[in-house]
Amino acid sequence: MGEQRRRVRRVDILSLGSFVLLGMPDGMLGTAWPSMRATFNAPVGALGLILLIATAGSVLVTAFVGPLIRRLGVPALLAVAGALAALGYTGYAVAPGLWLVLSVSVLLGASAGMMDAGLNTAVALTGRQRLLNLLHGAYGVGTAIGPLIVTVAILTGSWRPAYLVQVSLDVVMAVFWLRQRRLDRAQAGTAEVAPAPASDPHPAARWSRRRYRAVVVAGMSVFFVYTGLEVGAGQWEASFCRGVLHLSAGATGLAAFGYWGALTAVRIGLALLPRPIPPQAVVRWGSGIAVLAAATIWWRPDVAVAVIGFVVLGGSLAGVFPALIALTPVRLGEQRAHNVISWQVGSAAAGGAGLTAVIGLLIGATSLAALGPAVTVLALIVVAFELALNRLAPAT
Repeated sequence: MGEQRRRVRRVDILSLGSFVLLGMPDGMLGTAWPSMRATFNAPVGALGLILLIATAGSVLVTAFVGPLIRRLGVPALLAVAGALAALGYTGYAVAPGLWLVLSVSVLLGASAGMMDAGLNTAVALTGRQRLLNLLHGAYGVGTAIGPLIVTVAILTGSWRPAYLVQVSLDVVMAVFWLRQRRLDRAQAGTAEVAPAPASDPHPAARWSRRRYRAVVVAGMSVFFVYTGLEVGAGQWEASFCRGVLHLSAGATGLAAFGYWGALTAVRIGLALLPRPIPPQAVVRWGSGIAVLAAATIWWRPDVAVAVIGFVVLGGSLAGVFPALIALTPVRLGEQRAHNVISWQVGSAAAGGAGLTAVIGLLIGATSLAALGPAVTVLALIVVAFELALNRLAPAT
């Protein structure tokens, strides 16, 4: 029993560390992009293209994460993810042109998909709500650290060393997961994820196929639009601060830190509350406040108000994703949720890349000021889709 507890503690620590590394590049890319596009002489909208290519690998992998976990185990899956990430970010760090960045982005998407879907599925099905919130809080830690690493690198002369830091950490994490796999194989009877029971007493098991498919599509739609809002706002904030608010490079890095930092603080706070807030309440209040924050960014009566709007937006969105993940077994039962959670993460990856690319196209066709109305519309759609999902499958 004592050895099993130590194993759980090791896996928990590695899981949290992995999500820190998953979040770092999301915070880095938007902050680094103004300097990267100057280096490559690329158009501002090419950021969306990078993310769009990355999502191809991510969505493909997440469609098979459930079977991959059962076949390989979580440690082996995450060791592969770390190796792919190290290879991809090496390409970023040494890229002579935008073409190499675009070429390796599909590897980075596959890596992120393995890590994101694998850990979300494994943790959600254990019913450990606090760990799920901490997991996404760790992602927020990474997204908050990312802009600071890039800002320091830019102030010392180039954005490239920031990605060398990422490569080093990914290699270390891959080695730790390989070590964990060896330890698990040496311990008879241990396993990462227990198979779901053959029968599912959940009421959703008696639904018609038509209703089940409608609920799955509605849930994936919420994840698609929500993540497009979260990632789109975070990735384009730096360009918005430089081009519309006319902030310096240092001030822009701090502003980006504010958005991702709020995302982190609220997620960790939700995990540490003595009495957890029901996930449904987190989704409703968070998405509602996000609409007001996005509208403030669109309004932007003052530079400080606009920056605060981004901070409030990050804080309001913080609890929505983990709460939606936690609600999936409640809506569908554990047996069906085992695969559906991975599909939801894949839809989230598609939304994060696809809608960020759409925002980039909109900005390219108009101006950076289009970010305000874009995030406001996305926030309203999240509210509408979540209401529709709850009507089809009440989370009770």
